[in-house]
Order: sequence, then structure tokens, then C-alpha cells
Amino acid sequence: MSLSKNPKSDLKLKYKRMFEISLAISIGLVITAFQVFNVKAKKPVAPPEPPEIITAEDVINTSIKEPPPPPEPPVPVEAPADEILEDIPIESNELLPSVPAQPPAPPEETEDKEPVFIFKPVEEQPEPLGGLQAIQKKIIYPELAKRTGIQGKVFVEAFINKSGIVEKANVIKGIGMGCDSSAVRAVLTTKFKPGKQRGKAVNVRIVVPVTFKLK
Repeated sequence: MSLSKNPKSDLKLKYKRMFEISLAISIGLVITAFQVFNVKAKKPVAPPEPPEIITAEDVINTSIKEPPPPPEPPVPVEAPADEILEDIPIESNELLPSVPAQPPAPPEETEDKEPVFIFKPVEEQPEPLGGLQAIQKKIIYPELAKRTGIQGKVFVEAFINKSGIVEKANVIKGIGMGCDSSAVRAVLTTKFKPGKQRGKAVNVRIVVPVTFKLK
């Protein structure tokens, strides 16, 4: 025996009606929501504030003024030449006191006078006592000149007084390496026969050659 459904409890028969009711409720909710949001959106909006107008004030020109140029230097003006005063002749000299002329001062006598040396041929030339060999024997050959092989002649100018003593000497032409000072030392320590002119001893300058030669 088959069971039969009661038409009042059959949901399929009520499906169409329930769908229509639910659809109508949904549409009503949607319309209500739109009306609510429209009311909120239609609130009065405050008018925009007018823009502020900024007026530009006049700007004072603050340009820096350049300093004035320095004044030009004054042009030199030639001063007028002094007037030449003419000599006024004096007719008489009665008012002028007579001043006696002073005698010229006597020349000062100098006790220590440098001797004058004659540098010219005299009748008798000064000669070293013992000849040039006496000077050569006093030569000390410098070690530096020996090592470097320095040889040659040193010309020494000697100032010989009336007593035959060499007062001073200097090198006219040398070879260096200590030979010049050795030659001057040898000449200064040598006694000379004084030069004579007309039989009288005189101060004479002569040039003495000193030879440096390696053995």
C-alpha cells in the first residue's frame, strides 16, 4: 500500500509562493537602505571659504651705492726760482771788525807710517840667503796634493823691507790643494838680502816662484 502526502504539508507546492514573498522582502530592504543612505548624503554642505587675496606690498629698493672714487692727486706745480740777489757793493768797511788771518794748521805727523815698497827693477835685487834652495827646503808637500798628484809652481808676492825681512806675502797664482799656504809660509820664514838702490837699502816687492814636484 503506497503512502500519499498531505497537500498542506508538501513544501514543493508552497515553494513558488515562499520565493515570491522572500523576493518582495529583499526588494523592500534594498529600497529602504537606498533611502537611508540618500538622506545621509543630502546633508547641507558648508559653502567654501572665499580665497584669501594677498596684496604684495611695495618693496623698498635697497641697492648698495658704490663709494665715490678717490680724488685725483694734486698736480705738482713748479715753484718759482729764487730770485738772484745782486751783490750790493760796500763803500766802506769801517763797521766791520778786522779779523786777523789764521795761519794754516801744521800737518799732523804720523809716527807709524807704512813703508813704501818699490815694485820695479833696482840696482841690487833682494835675494834669499842660501838662494831659492833655502825656500824649497822649507816646503812641506801637502798629503792631499801628493795623493792627487798635484804639481806645478806657486808665485808668491813678497814685501821685503830694508832689513831683508819679509813683512807680508800673498799668492798671485797658485795650484791649490794646500800648496799655496805652504809656499807663503816658506817665503815668510826666509831671510833675504835687502835690495839696494844707489848703494842704499830700500823696500822692495818681488815675486818668488816656489816649485812643487813629486819625486
